[in-house]
Amino acid sequence: MHLTKNQKTTLILAIFFALVGIFVVIMSLMFIQAFRKYMRPIFIPTSITFFLLGLALTILAVKEKDKKFLILTGGSSVGFFVSVLLHNLFYGLATITTHISVLSYLMEVVHMIFFIIGIFVCPVGFLVGVVGNIILLIKKRKND
Repeated sequence: MHLTKNQKTTLILAIFFALVGIFVVIMSLMFIQAFRKYMRPIFIPTSITFFLLGLALTILAVKEKDKKFLILTGGSSVGFFVSVLLHNLFYGLATITTHISVLSYLMEVVHMIFFIIGIFVCPVGFLVGVVGNIILLIKKRKND
């Protein structure tokens, strides 16, 4: 299916704002105590949707002008999900390999690295991408 320039721009904007909305939901589930009771049934489907929309945004943004912030936003969305999965995988491997000290310590280090990437680096990258995209949108609207 071939999209026109206007259709592609509209699709990118829809995905972008959907990602922002889902990011707000994910952060609310994680940090607002009143929403914690909804974490279990909502977090996994929301995270998968966040990942898929981020992947779609990254793919669509590759051919766009002023794509740096779009790719940062999409890549951070993908990176969050991948980092959480790898953190849990390496945490499990660290637990399994407790009797092999060198391997266990290596798995501990790797799972902590992915934890830091998923919890700190990806959300900050996402926010930088969102702010950058919004600034570019405002500048573009002003020029039109």
